[in-house]
Order: sequence, then structure tokens, then C-alpha cells
Amino acid sequence: MENKTLREGYTTGACATAATKAALTALITGVPQTEATIYLPIGRWVTFAVERCQINGGSATAAVIKDGGDDPDATHGAEIISTVSWTTGDDIELDGGEGVGRVTKPGLPVPIGEAAINPVPRKMMMETADYVLKQYGVERGIRIVISVPNGEEIAKKTLNARLGIIGGISILGTRGIVVPFSTSAYRASIVRAIQVAKATGCHHVVITTGGRSEKYAMKQYTHLPEEAFIEMGDFVGFTLKQCKKQGMKTVSMVGMMGKFSKIAQGVMMVHSKSAPVDFHFLAAIAEEAGASCELVRSVREANTASQVGDLMQEAGNTLFFEKLCECCCRSALKEVGGGLVIETSLYTMSGQLLGKAVRTDAAD
Repeated sequence: MENKTLREGYTTGACATAATKAALTALITGVPQTEATIYLPIGRWVTFAVERCQINGGSATAAVIKDGGDDPDATHGAEIISTVSWTTGDDIELDGGEGVGRVTKPGLPVPIGEAAINPVPRKMMMETADYVLKQYGVERGIRIVISVPNGEEIAKKTLNARLGIIGGISILGTRGIVVPFSTSAYRASIVRAIQVAKATGCHHVVITTGGRSEKYAMKQYTHLPEEAFIEMGDFVGFTLKQCKKQGMKTVSMVGMMGKFSKIAQGVMMVHSKSAPVDFHFLAAIAEEAGASCELVRSVREANTASQVGDLMQEAGNTLFFEKLCECCCRSALKEVGGGLVIETSLYTMSGQLLGKAVRTDAAD
């Protein structure tokens, strides 16, 4: 079962393009369409089923259901609608309607004030519309409006608001397909978040491994704007390098025992399957922090990093957590080759601060 080939899905951009082709074809021919075949940027022709298609005088509307394949995201199952209408001009106009967000902050590939339709999907729709018009010998201007019913609600499950995309989802996709469990989309979202932070004037960002640690980080760094907080997931090394590349001055890492025990060891991809926690390493830190021989042995024989944290807390050994944070800072600086101020804060699952450390290049 584990070797089963995972099914690819399609991006919101591909779905919007297919809906646009169906709507425009229906508008020109007067015949509602049941499917639409488009060419994806990845170099492949794909036929999409059209959920519904209606013609209303000078406009036509078509809907395609977003299929995320075996890697469904927040937009999986969403209805992507394109409404195409005639205009008095000669150009092809493209805009977002209900459920498609508007850009309100700099740092994104779409200008402030415009609909959050990224460059590649925008190009796909414009070129497809131009092709259909020429195919039927039509020389008239059209207006394309993409809408996503319930898009504003769906967007609450994404990072759109953080990035300054308000009122709905983004129409995305650089290849047209969604590769199941691909890391590329997550990495791209990290890069975009750092770019937005930079564009809004942040030189200090806070990177966290998840939503819970981010919540604790926001309480700790109340002076920083929302754009400064970036969920890096398991991609610690990648995020640190991107922060340096984008010119950040200070990077604060906030997380918990499990993943930060790995960072302290120098592991920069902290997925549960990436590398085991080294309990001998944690035992050595416990020894340095003055733990008793019995406690050091308990750390060495522990089953989880969280259990080690509990043992050290019960013993009242706060120095252990400070030393662990220092190791995280050292590992981070080594990963990027210096040039940043690195801070580390370690929390319990319930939000108790266990320890902190700060290091720069000047620190040995």
C-alpha cells in the first residue's frame, strides 16, 4: 500500500483557466460546455470536467471543481468560477470577484490593490482567452472575472491574511499541477512570507515550527508586526538561509523540545522521520548543566525529547534548557555561515518558557 502511486491534483490557476475557456467558448458559440481542454505550463494537455455552464445574454459563466489529488489543501473541492462578458474595448481584462483576495501589502508578485491572481495563472488565462477568440475569428474585447464562492471562509485556513491578501483565496500555480506531498509549495510559501516581511520593513523575523509555537512567540515578541512571524514547519535550514539571503538581521527561533533537540544536534530538517533525537547528546548537556548521575542516566534512557524536558523540569534544572538553546543558536549560525543574530526560545506544549539564548558571530 505504501508504494501506491499518488494521484496528482490541479492548481486553482489551472481550474480558473479551464473555467475561462469553457465560459468564453460558450459565450461565442451559444452552446454550454461540459468540458475544457487546456495546456498546462508543465507541458501537458489536460481536459477538465465543467461542473456547470450558463449563458446569460452578453456573458457566460462556467465552474470547475478544484481537485487537489492525493495532497488536498484548503482549496480542495472549491468551486472555481469564471464569468466572461463582452466589453466595448478590444482588450482582454482580468479581475477577481467574490472569494478571490485583494493584495494589500508589498512583497507579493501582484501589485497592491489588484486581485490575488498570480503571474503564471494570469498568463495562462490571458493566452487561453486570446487563443479561443482567434480560433473563432472574434475581434472583440472581453472581461474575465474569477470568483470562488466561500473563498473568504477558505482563506481563513491559509496564510493569506498574514501576507496581506484580504477577502479570499489566491489563484496560484506555476506548473498547473499539484504534486502529492511536495515540499516545493511549502518552501515557496516560506520564501514569500520572508519577502513580505522584508517589504514591510522587518529586519527581525520569528520562525516557528507550527501554529502553537507561533502563538507563544507572538506573546513573547509583542513589539513585532504580524508579518514578522513565519511558520517554517520542518524546514529549519532552508528558512534560515532564506532569511540571510533576504537581508534579515535578527532571526528568533521559537519551538518545543522534540524538534529543537534535533536543531541543537545540527539537524536542519526536523521531520519526525528525518533523524532520531540523540539521547546521548541530551545526556551530555544534562551533565554539563550539573545534573546528577542518576538524572543523566534517565535522560540517556528516555523515550522522547519531551520526556527529557519533563525530567529536567522536575529536577528544577533551568541551566539545561539554556544550554540546549545555546546549541540551537550555534547550529543555526553554522548552517548559514554567520552574519545573523540568532535567538532561541524553548517552550513546553502548554506554553511555559523553558529557556532562552542569544548568539552572534562574536560568540564562541
